Amino acid sequence: MNGALRQLPLNPMRAFAVASRHRTFTAAAQELGVTQVAISRQIALLENYLGVQLFYRDGRSARLTDIGRAYGAEIAELFDGLESVTTRLLHVEQSSTIQLRVYPSFAHFWLLPRLYRFTERHPDLRVRMDTRVAPLDFRGTQLDVAIQLGHDSWREARSRKLFDERIDVVCAPDYSDRVGPFANPADVNRGELLHSRYRRRAWDIWAKAHRVALDNAVGIEFDSSLLTYSATAQGVGLAVGQVDLLAQELAAGRLVAPLNHPVATGQAFHVIWPATLSVSTNTRRFVDWLLEEAGGTPEVFRKHG
Repeated sequence: MNGALRQLPLNPMRAFAVASRHRTFTAAAQELGVTQVAISRQIALLENYLGVQLFYRDGRSARLTDIGRAYGAEIAELFDGLESVTTRLLHVEQSSTIQLRVYPSFAHFWLLPRLYRFTERHPDLRVRMDTRVAPLDFRGTQLDVAIQLGHDSWREARSRKLFDERIDVVCAPDYSDRVGPFANPADVNRGELLHSRYRRRAWDIWAKAHRVALDNAVGIEFDSSLLTYSATAQGVGLAVGQVDLLAQELAAGRLVAPLNHPVATGQAFHVIWPATLSVSTNTRRFVDWLLEEAGGTPEVFRKHG
């Protein structure tokens, strides 16, 4: 540990942080369970250490100096952060619930068919899924881990790739019989193109890769990929499917890829967790299990079992 850090007057700093928030020594003393005189002495020690005046004193009253006001705001934030980290570290190992952020479509098509293997291996653990489609930020949330699509660029987080995103045209078997055949990429213009609100560019990416002009680029739009894939399986039209996500649907014949010309989008599904020291053993187990299920990816937390 750095020598200067060992010598920091942490008790006086804490006393000052509380006093600067309340603006009075009396309220600070009440919060910390000490006397007003003790607060005054602690702040005097800090002023002597820093070589600056933090409070103006006038008889029984005291008010912050400009330096004291600025310094108080800074260290109050630091102490709040320390309290938050400490509380999380104290409780993180006690929780048997893993808080997961995951897309509804990923949960439905990829995670849920496999999850029984995790619960059989760890019967004492539960996974609680948050399926909101929203920007990922672990700060100020109870999230332990997330599964997201992107380019491995999440703020204050660590990540590992599960698998690349590949897309291709998919439809119900009877739709291909009724509207097809779809022998060439341009044949998709015979069908009704289905879109997902959050993957609006999927058709453009696929068409550009195959140098195809889309005549019916508007089509029908759904609020989620899960609804889009459900409509596709029910024969409403053609969708650009994430083929590795839909592998079981394709293998079972509930969906078909009539052209079989998948395109890599350059993005990938990643498992992501906070870049902190307070990653629980249970979260580590879940991350390792996900990587194992994705196939062949080295385990991140192998040594933790």
